[in-house]
Amino acid sequence: MAATGAWVLLLLLAPFLASRSHASVMGTGLVVAVYGVGSIICHQRPERSFHLWAAQMPVCARCAGIYVGAAVMAAAVFGARAFSTSARATRERATVDAPQRQRREGGARRRIALPQNARLLLAVAVVPSAVTLVFEWATGHAPANWIRFAAGIPIGAAVAWLVRSAAEDQVN
Repeated sequence: MAATGAWVLLLLLAPFLASRSHASVMGTGLVVAVYGVGSIICHQRPERSFHLWAAQMPVCARCAGIYVGAAVMAAAVFGARAFSTSARATRERATVDAPQRQRREGGARRRIALPQNARLLLAVAVVPSAVTLVFEWATGHAPANWIRFAAGIPIGAAVAWLVRSAAEDQVN
């Protein structure tokens, strides 16, 4: 989960550092590394990318949306888990009947259930991006970058949720 957030921060930091005329050696190395990784996972077409601080982002708008969606979902799942763990600990401290608490804990542990049909979830998440693609093919006009960004968010959110669910299943 931390890696998704760190990647999004790097995607924002790289164009900031790239736009500086006097970047340090470490800053330059970071920029080269982030744009290098971006070139492996994305086409990096300038007209399909956001430009921040007069520098192109390391990934296109859709990829940026995918990564932001994943980071937001990871943060939401982590936050919900931390909240439920805190609430459960508070309830347990308030409960004086240890045998009752033991029976309650002895049952199934609460966890995120992996959906029976993960493919269906992913197919639904891809629909907005597919619509932008069909629109582009039908009209010959590319949707605005913010639309492509928004269309990528459900993909990242769904994948992050599935990865977290699978990891939770492995732990439990």
